[in-house]
Amino acid sequence: MITAQLESTQLASLQIKKASTDTKRKLLHDLAKLVEVNVEEIIRENHYDLARMADDNPRKDRLMLNRQRLSDLVSSTLAVAGLPDPAGQLLSSTDMENGLHIEKRSVPIGVIGVIYESRPNVTVDVAALCLMSGNAVVLRGGSEAMASNVVLVKLIKEALAMNGLPEDTVTLLTGGREQVKMLLEADQWVDMIIPRGSQELIDYVRQHSRVPVIETGAGVCHTYVSAHADLKKAGDVVVNAKVSRPSVCNALDTILVQQPVATQFLSEILPGFLKYKVEIFADDAAFAVLTNENYPYLHHAQPEDFGREFLSLACSVKVVQNIDEALLHIRKFSSKHSEAIISEDLSEATRFMEEVDAAAVYTNASTRFTDGGCFGLGAEIGISTQKLHARGPFALEKLVTEKWFVFGKGQTRL
Repeated sequence: MITAQLESTQLASLQIKKASTDTKRKLLHDLAKLVEVNVEEIIRENHYDLARMADDNPRKDRLMLNRQRLSDLVSSTLAVAGLPDPAGQLLSSTDMENGLHIEKRSVPIGVIGVIYESRPNVTVDVAALCLMSGNAVVLRGGSEAMASNVVLVKLIKEALAMNGLPEDTVTLLTGGREQVKMLLEADQWVDMIIPRGSQELIDYVRQHSRVPVIETGAGVCHTYVSAHADLKKAGDVVVNAKVSRPSVCNALDTILVQQPVATQFLSEILPGFLKYKVEIFADDAAFAVLTNENYPYLHHAQPEDFGREFLSLACSVKVVQNIDEALLHIRKFSSKHSEAIISEDLSEATRFMEEVDAAAVYTNASTRFTDGGCFGLGAEIGISTQKLHARGPFALEKLVTEKWFVFGKGQTRL
């Protein structure tokens, strides 16, 4: 049973809620320093996790912590510490005719439960965001990252203790799937659940949670290459979107290319794709072009290859006649995460961006930029594909709610 842990975290939330902005900033600076000076231990524990995962598992890249990624983690923690404190802000102030003075202020949500897979950097990112916004957090990472998560949470608790805050402000659940079910039913102690991971995980949380859920959705990301595109620019963007880090949610999954430029564009991307041995699942038109180019990693696309989040060095390709067909395809298969158009025609690009229903839409840029750090948010809990409360990079500013403060002088209502 995890009841005692959840009760302790809820009690601790009362303390972090009252912490000053300066205290929270110092807490994150101390955490960043602890990560920095314990790099060797973190990498050693991460190696235990990596050794248990097959080399061909597409999640292995997500699992890995190296010096550069830990340096980036330190930087993102410090960036969060430097952001405006979203809690305790006066949002509105009104004096009513009856003499009541009414204020609306931002306040922490309370206890946030985050369920995630593979990526241990999420442990620190999520903790930093929750603590800076005055929230306690219950973390349930994947079993594949257990050793990494344990050492990182140990450092988080050390930073909390250094700043006179309860160590139970951050709790890591280390049990099996039954603990996930208990967390989802813990509406007495937990105020919000955020799942981050596969569509299977997100669906499970949505179906079983008694606690309000904000989804951070799976990414099925398209790039439409128009006949009006600068094809050199298009090639650079598409290759980057696919190969720079293929296992993350903002990586390219499907290329839509307009028929008049299909042959020239596909020839443009082949050197970059060959270098990384990208598998292409092509419709009939693209398959014919790529066969003529003798591309070795080529497959006939099946219906399930469209709307598929590959999370690996693979993508699907479809040749379309016009923007109408591209928009129809995206409408059918998009996960509403990130979508891009490559075009030098401003009216066409504007139409695409206005009509596509996604959390982030791009003109002439890689979908890989959909990220809290790239958007100036310091870090993120995930990318929300919902339309309530938070959409897109779900970060510090969205980890608060509103509370009304009403000041009277004895007024009564008739």
